[in-house]
Amino acid sequence: MSQDYFGFSSIRNNARNGTATVALNNAADISVIVIYFLVVLAVGVWAMVRTNRSTVGGFFLAGRSMVWWPIGASLFASNIGSGHFVGIAGTAAAGGIAIGGFEWNALIVVVILGWIFVPIYIKAGVVTMPEYLKKRFGGQRIRIYLSVLSLFLYVFTKISADMFSGAIFINQALGLNIYLAVVMLLLITALYTVTGGLAAVIYTDTLQTVVMVVGSFILMGFAFNEVGGYESFQQLYMESVPSITTNVSASCYEPRADSFHIFRNAITGDLPWPGLVFGLTIQATWYWCTDQVIVQRCLSAKNLSHVKAGCILCGYLKLLPMFLMVFPGMISRILYPNEVACVDPAECQKYCGASVGCTNIAYPKLVVDLMPDGVWLKTFSCELRIRTAAFLCSHLNLLFYLFAPHPFVHALLPLSLIAWIPVVQSAQSGQLFDYIQSITSYLTPPVAAVFMLAIFCKRVNESGAFYGLAIGLLIGLSRMIAEFAFGTGSCISPSNCPTIICGVHYLYFSIILFVVSCIIILGVSLVTKPIDDKHLYRLCWSLRNRTEERVDLEQDDWIDNQESNNMDIDTEGFCKKAVMCFCGLEQQTAPPLSPEEQEELQKKLTDTSEVPLWRNIVNANALILLCVAVFFHGFFG
Repeated sequence: MSQDYFGFSSIRNNARNGTATVALNNAADISVIVIYFLVVLAVGVWAMVRTNRSTVGGFFLAGRSMVWWPIGASLFASNIGSGHFVGIAGTAAAGGIAIGGFEWNALIVVVILGWIFVPIYIKAGVVTMPEYLKKRFGGQRIRIYLSVLSLFLYVFTKISADMFSGAIFINQALGLNIYLAVVMLLLITALYTVTGGLAAVIYTDTLQTVVMVVGSFILMGFAFNEVGGYESFQQLYMESVPSITTNVSASCYEPRADSFHIFRNAITGDLPWPGLVFGLTIQATWYWCTDQVIVQRCLSAKNLSHVKAGCILCGYLKLLPMFLMVFPGMISRILYPNEVACVDPAECQKYCGASVGCTNIAYPKLVVDLMPDGVWLKTFSCELRIRTAAFLCSHLNLLFYLFAPHPFVHALLPLSLIAWIPVVQSAQSGQLFDYIQSITSYLTPPVAAVFMLAIFCKRVNESGAFYGLAIGLLIGLSRMIAEFAFGTGSCISPSNCPTIICGVHYLYFSIILFVVSCIIILGVSLVTKPIDDKHLYRLCWSLRNRTEERVDLEQDDWIDNQESNNMDIDTEGFCKKAVMCFCGLEQQTAPPLSPEEQEELQKKLTDTSEVPLWRNIVNANALILLCVAVFFHGFFG
């Protein structure tokens, strides 16, 4: 008898023909796994040899040598992971195409990233987002707050969600114990990430983008072939209901009447259009414009034109999830209505181990049942790797800054991830992507408010920013804790959470929290002492072109100069020494720089000049991308 993990048996069940087969029973799949991991590790070693990792700029920014196409591919791959394949497809199976609006919103926000935020970060000469806030406001408490919050968000949204979704793929594909499989992937990820630094992550992200897109297109073709084309797909989806409904209300298992519309009723819609337009943009601004994982890739570009071109490429790639994830997820409901669209708690428990619903298995079932041997495994079995790689590389310095003296915390993080998976499984009616977005709505609007006001309002100071973050966090946590305490419930078993707390849609809550945070930040800043302009040159929009020397409020932590061209690890503990040495940050690897070389390096890291021809080309392409975004929103609206 096979063992079950999260409701998934190590024996693959073919629901279409009623037969059961072992998931991994052919040489093609086994060969692809071995070759895939060898290629990934080879890329990491190649990046290690190719790039200078002995300086912070070399390790964390790839020496500012990256061109536009790997940047764009890496931005897309860093954003799209197994959590997206499982979560977006699952929510689409449950509610239709509106979830695709989350992806298309990025078409607009990536332009804001490349044309507004990144030029400020480059001019500021920063490596990390906490470092920018330290230069902008001074002090330590805001930087520590952002570091802790970033780690918390990655642990309990992206990483835990990707672990859960990756666990679904791995268990169906390999029949391994889920926890063992996850630990193995984490170890391999850590090996190539710290060996090659950001360059390794970007190049392997590019490789994975090709694999993801090609494999997803193949699966989409098989899926549409199964339902007989797009028109038949629209008709069949509206008829896809489970055979066992007991006494459940029809509204709980019948497809929504507005399933093929992105913009839905502002009051009764599951994703109301004002929330999708405004609330989602707040979250997207936090993620695309202030998150370390995303911004770090842009900062690695050789010049600003490559940054903008990379953002444009990423924007066009973000058109694909609607066709590669949303539509296949809905097709999965058509092909497997009893499993994917189950509504009876006992039936759902039997199919996926979650009584609230089984929509999360929509995409994995398509992959396992429709993709040929050696193809589906190549595309999806190792997808968890990328998300964890981005997390490790981008937050390595933050982890050591916060927790290096406390090794037990490093062991606690993976344990907390695994322990949190059952919560992820049952939250938001079993819809993974809604869980990710709801947590983001409760915690990130204050951060988005601080960054936006830091750049566009030079009057904002450290006191205003800190109290805006602190009070905003308390408000967000009150909603999040209440939701976990009462549970989010499901259609047939609603939550008992009071309407005044949980009755506001999470996208509307995001708008409210953002506005409240802005008011607090501006109010406290206006009644406290302003920051002199001499401390703000090239740190905010109105002073971005000032050429005077900036007097930093505090000394930089990461300085590429002769005295600290390598990170000084002599006084650190053994654990940090060992890891820094493994990462290539040991002292003897980089020769000292002359004053002229130091000046040239600093100029390279802060240069935002563009060749007029390429500036005009990327600007024109940005306008085209925005027009494409408007067209698709209008067509599917």
